[in-house]
Amino acid sequence: MAYFGTIAIIAVVIVLLLGLWNMLKDGSTSRSQQLMRWRVGLQFAAVCILMLGLYFKAG
Repeated sequence: MAYFGTIAIIAVVIVLLLGLWNMLKDGSTSRSQQLMRWRVGLQFAAVCILMLGLYFKAG
């Protein structure tokens, strides 16, 4: 389960950096919005994965 959590966090960081890069180079706003939606979804998945890992580890 720890591997899934690590992969999820890395995915969030990658999408965050892509969004920042898009903003810094004055990319399209629709692309920024799409990356923001992906980041929020990936953050939700990462939190769920980490909470499940903690639940099963404690149980």
